[in-house]
Amino acid sequence: MDGRDDERRQVKLLAVTACPTGIAHTYMAAEKLAQAAASRGIEMKVETQGSIGAENVLDDNDVRSADGIIVAADKDVDLSRFAGKRVLTVGVAEGIHHPEQLIERVRSAPVHAPDGSAGGAAAASGGGGKERGPVYKALMNGVSYMIPFVVVGGLLIAVSLALGGHATSKGFVIPDGTFWAHVNAIGGIGFQLMIPILSGYIAYAIADRPALVPGMIGGWIANTGDLYDSKAGAGFIGAIVTGFLAGYLVLWIKRVRVPKFVQPIMPIIVIPVVATTALGLFFIYVIGKPISWVFEHLTSWLGGMTGTSAILLGAILGVMIAFDMGGPVNKTAFLFGAGLIASGNQTVMGTCAAAIPVMPLGQGLATLVRRRLYSEQERETGLAALFMGCFGISEGAIPFAAARPAQVIPANMLGGAAAGAVAGLAGVKDAVPHGGPIVAVLGAVSGVPMFFVAVVIGSVVTAVATVGLIGVSGRRERSVPVAVAAGAGLGVVGSGFSSAPPVEESSAGADSPVDGADADSSVAVAAAGLAPGQAVAGEGAEPEGSVLVSADTGAAGEGDRGEMLSGYLGERTVKGALGAGEKGAAIREMAELLARSGRVTDVDELVAAALRREEQGTTGLGEEIAVPHAKTDAVSTPVVGFARSEEGVEWGSLDGTKARLIFMIAVPEAAAGDEHLRILALLSRKLMDAGFRERLLAAPDEREVLDVLAEVG
Repeated sequence: MDGRDDERRQVKLLAVTACPTGIAHTYMAAEKLAQAAASRGIEMKVETQGSIGAENVLDDNDVRSADGIIVAADKDVDLSRFAGKRVLTVGVAEGIHHPEQLIERVRSAPVHAPDGSAGGAAAASGGGGKERGPVYKALMNGVSYMIPFVVVGGLLIAVSLALGGHATSKGFVIPDGTFWAHVNAIGGIGFQLMIPILSGYIAYAIADRPALVPGMIGGWIANTGDLYDSKAGAGFIGAIVTGFLAGYLVLWIKRVRVPKFVQPIMPIIVIPVVATTALGLFFIYVIGKPISWVFEHLTSWLGGMTGTSAILLGAILGVMIAFDMGGPVNKTAFLFGAGLIASGNQTVMGTCAAAIPVMPLGQGLATLVRRRLYSEQERETGLAALFMGCFGISEGAIPFAAARPAQVIPANMLGGAAAGAVAGLAGVKDAVPHGGPIVAVLGAVSGVPMFFVAVVIGSVVTAVATVGLIGVSGRRERSVPVAVAAGAGLGVVGSGFSSAPPVEESSAGADSPVDGADADSSVAVAAAGLAPGQAVAGEGAEPEGSVLVSADTGAAGEGDRGEMLSGYLGERTVKGALGAGEKGAAIREMAELLARSGRVTDVDELVAAALRREEQGTTGLGEEIAVPHAKTDAVSTPVVGFARSEEGVEWGSLDGTKARLIFMIAVPEAAAGDEHLRILALLSRKLMDAGFRERLLAAPDEREVLDVLAEVG
């Protein structure tokens, strides 16, 4: 062995891997990095920050003796513990596809300073893979934290208005002191908090904890127009501005050299106080004044348009209502219409009322008609938006607009314009300052049929435009199941919205998942030879597709030679040769195979559930692998089956290969827990191994197949 090999054996590297949901990508990157290091005689310890918590955690002794640290992550990782060490920060897909390059590059990576500088952006560039930019990551971080506040606040307000509200000349009023008034107040708090939360967590993603306070207070100021003499706050657009301002202001303050005795109090006193004060005053005196000016002049301009074409005025009001959903432009149009009610002109409010529900209804409709463009959490948010739209709560569309402003805001404006124009043409009137179908149902609208026609047209226009713009932008996901997130470079992203919006494909041919997303239909295909797809990410969402295991399965049947995957896959559910040559027939054959375990109570329903899942998107993962799966009470406990197909079955895989290795997973609806994540990680690591797949295909009989499957655990 030469001297260079000896030198390499003395090197010690560390790594941290993390993806938004902490499932397959996290463990695949860890495995690839460890394998690449071992092949070079380099000692490496890898910390995985997965959904079940951090494992193999790097301690102070590890860091002290390390020659470099690779951080392959698509979520925030605390780098402060690596101060003074060479740190290379890249996306998690880089850890999967280019582990050897990362090991070489980390030796010359910048030294991470105590203030957090010099570690990331420079190190992350130039590696061939495309990491999501800090601006995009920060925005998605804020959106993912905001979503629960939007949903909870909006639904509570909608329910309280429906069950406790009464239409009056001042809008829908809930009597003070009643039960529903208290429910409404709680929902209002959710809406008050959602804007500061958006701003605060954008700032947090940029500059860590010291930026959280100025970001949240800045968001509150942006949303409180009274502080800068405006009748309307700046809404979610203002919160995005304050979030980025706070984050980068804190980063700048961190770089200021201060005496050593001041350093300990910088992050907890000096930085938050200085940044909060500076940002707050800047918004009030510099940014707030133009907002107030725009509000006043828009009102005057609209006043001058009364008496002109009803279609034109309705379209303009619809565009304004849809633009910022609670911001100054929206409030200008709304207050203009509300102010004219007292003077006897109810037609202006009628056009506003028709446009108000279009944004949440249109975005919710889009998640229904093109489900594969959205993550599971986005689809759930879409259902909530539909409900809020019925009650005239336009804020239900804010998560979609904040996540994809370039696609959603123009689509909202088109739909708002269409609804306003139709309502203006028909002379729809609204006697109360409120909008949405609820005002028509409760008798506040005259011209009810045309009011609903306007709402439907606007909502459809918004939905179609949104889907079209997302498709044109190329930011769409491939709907691939996440039941087994594996296959030589298959990565899983999580939801939420995602968390999340779809992400662009990387130059390495993989998708870099981002914060916030769902996992039911979001596997990023990142293997050599696989066609790249798109995936949605989000944080904290439990993937529907991760349905491998989560409950006890009972004793193995008599005669079984032992069971794998915690007892969910056994001799009775393994078949060496699949007879079916078509996907539907193959799914039925697999369901009948699972029935041999005694855990299937209704084969026909299991087949139907699996086929319904296929309608949402192919479960062909590529690399000759397919993983049909279903959540259904047609099974009593989780069960996994495996079969091989000699000729292969056309499964619609992204890389065009026919499925020869077919795993089928079925779990009851009530199945839940962390066990399925552990099994998923085990499968991911094995299925990404080309040698493992080759051994499965080459095994001469079912006994040998079982021996190979036993490697999984």
